[in-house]
Amino acid sequence: MPIPVSIPTPLRPLTENLDTVEVEGATVSEIITALDKKYPGIGERLLDAQGNVRRFLNIYVNGEDVRFLQDKETAVKAGDEVSIVPAIAGG
Repeated sequence: MPIPVSIPTPLRPLTENLDTVEVEGATVSEIITALDKKYPGIGERLLDAQGNVRRFLNIYVNGEDVRFLQDKETAVKAGDEVSIVPAIAGG
């Protein structure tokens, strides 16, 4: 079942300027792999060289930060929504 993924503005050039795309996967890791297969290059923007979610990037499943769940192994199912959100810093 396809899972909708919200794409932030800085990454939209990689997704044909779509703000939401759908890919299949049972975990966040599988979602990222499917995104990179469908939109080559997005994976390296999401993951660092060690395969971890980049430090200044947050991924949410139904509004919950995956870092406080099971990180990339967080399960997703039909009806879930995944959001990719760049971290904002400032002072």
